[in-house]
Amino acid sequence: MTSATAHPRGAGYPEPAGVDNRLVVGGAALTWRALPTPALPDPAAVLAHSAGHALAAARQHAVYGTELLLSTASRVDAAMRAELLDAGFTVTVLDDDGVHPSAPPRPRAAEPGRLWLLTSGSTGRPKRVGHTLDTLTTVRADQPDRTWLCPYAPGTYAWWQVVTLSLTQPGQHLVLVEPDELDEWPAVAARHGVDAASGTPTFWRRTLYRDAAALARVPLRQITLGGEPVDQAILDQLRALFPAARISWIYASSEVGASIVVHDGRAGFPVGWLDRASPGRPTLSVRGDELVVTSPYHGVGLAGPVRTGDRVQVVDDRVLITGRLDSDEINVGGSKVSAGVVRGVLTGHPAVAWARVTGRRAPVLGRMVVAEVVLAPAAPSDRLAVHVPDEAALVRWCADRLPEHAVPRRIRVLTEIPVKETLKSDV
Repeated sequence: MTSATAHPRGAGYPEPAGVDNRLVVGGAALTWRALPTPALPDPAAVLAHSAGHALAAARQHAVYGTELLLSTASRVDAAMRAELLDAGFTVTVLDDDGVHPSAPPRPRAAEPGRLWLLTSGSTGRPKRVGHTLDTLTTVRADQPDRTWLCPYAPGTYAWWQVVTLSLTQPGQHLVLVEPDELDEWPAVAARHGVDAASGTPTFWRRTLYRDAAALARVPLRQITLGGEPVDQAILDQLRALFPAARISWIYASSEVGASIVVHDGRAGFPVGWLDRASPGRPTLSVRGDELVVTSPYHGVGLAGPVRTGDRVQVVDDRVLITGRLDSDEINVGGSKVSAGVVRGVLTGHPAVAWARVTGRRAPVLGRMVVAEVVLAPAAPSDRLAVHVPDEAALVRWCADRLPEHAVPRRIRVLTEIPVKETLKSDV
């Protein structure tokens, strides 16, 4: 990694309040203050080789205000690199050997303090959304001291949420895990005193599936879920394992920031939160089946009501987020089926650890509902007593809880929960 440079301190960028918080990267402990501040071009699209390089770029931005887009090389393909160069960014690889810039064909003036995020690409190719450290910092009240696990890919919105918490709040320490450490993260977390962790539902399901006993040994007091639809099954599983922990689910996106935070252990949020205006807080609305958010933490150019593209369903006193509008709805012979609702039914089965529900072409009906599942491993003491469901048993489970047209006609059993670099599944 490059050593600290002799940049003059930029006016208006004081040392962040969390500069002495502890960081653990690659098993080594240091602080924000001890990180180098590499000499980055401005504006820069930094492709970080590791978690440590990403943190160094974040600290450099916090101190000097360099216009920055931060990502990993694997999330930026050749076409995206060309787009960034055309937009005036110097595409810069940051690794142990230093800074490796590729200059744009048409350089431009930098915008001081600007941060750019690449969306997850769930609706197609990723796009850029502009923020600042201020709009990314949504936890502002004093927090109890915590040591947080950060498993997210550098530069994603969720990564910045954990990183800005540590940058801006004293007592918020970070333990970062690289992609090749994800399967063993509970051991890493237990070794370094992690008592708070944030991850997608897929991240938590995969950990429970692979080694629930190892997870139980991590002394978690705060568990946070977000980035995907959060169903009751995963909340209940985590509550059973950590009865004394605070379990929170967060709805957030690159476009509108952190908009919903729920701590009551129930999926969805209260209907009473809809259309409730409060200074400094997002306003939540439903138009048709879509969640609409008006947020003070929105990205550049997104003021006012923003259509999120997420489908919601009102059930009794809760508003449930079931999935993306462009992929959640399956038309079966003229009847609409929510893939998220079917997925929730499947994951409600005690033997199902994960499920994906999609539509498939079918004669007469046009589409039919199909699913893939990963079954939860039975404990050694239960293996003789617990009946492992087959496809027919899972279809019957769904038939008892769904209208006939929504029941999956095919259910395939997978042996591992699939996960992308963003810690999400294609659900």
